[in-house]
Amino acid sequence: MTEQSDYSDLRRDVSSLLTEETDPIANAANCAALVYHLMPDVNWAGFYFLQGDTLVLGPFQGRPACVRIALGRGVCGTAAQRRETIVVPDVHQFPGHIACDAVSRSEIVVPLIHDGHVLGVLDVDSPRLDRFNQDDRSTLEHVAQVWLRSSETSLVAALSNH
Repeated sequence: MTEQSDYSDLRRDVSSLLTEETDPIANAANCAALVYHLMPDVNWAGFYFLQGDTLVLGPFQGRPACVRIALGRGVCGTAAQRRETIVVPDVHQFPGHIACDAVSRSEIVVPLIHDGHVLGVLDVDSPRLDRFNQDDRSTLEHVAQVWLRSSETSLVAALSNH
C-alpha cells in the first residue's frame, strides 16, 4: 500500500474480517493489527477502553504503552473528553502530551461512541511529523464505526456492567 492510497484495502479488510464476529476484544485486536500493518509510517495502533474516568489499554500493535490515561489528559484523554477525532501534526506541541514512545512524532485519536456513551478511543501514532491527513481521518473513523457495529451486542452488555 502506498502513501497515496485511498485505503480501500483497509476498509474492505476490516469490514470482511469483523462481519461475523461480535467479541469487542477480538475485533479490537484484529482492527489494531490491520491498521498497524496496512497504514504506512505507523509505529503504534490500538485501543483504550473507558473505565470510569480513565482510559485503560486494550489490544494494540507496537511497543508497550501507557496503561492508564485520565480523561482530558494527553491526546487520547482529550479526544475522549471532547468526543471528537483529534489529529496532532507534532505531539511535542500538544499541551499535556503523554510520551509513551519517544519516537512518536504525530498522532490521531478517534473516540468510540455508542448511543451517546464514550467507550474508548482508537489511537494511532507515527514516527513522522505531520503524518496524518483527511484520508487517514476518514479511514480510521470508518474502522472505528465498523468496530462499533460489529461489537454492538457485546457493547450493550458491557455498558450495563459499568
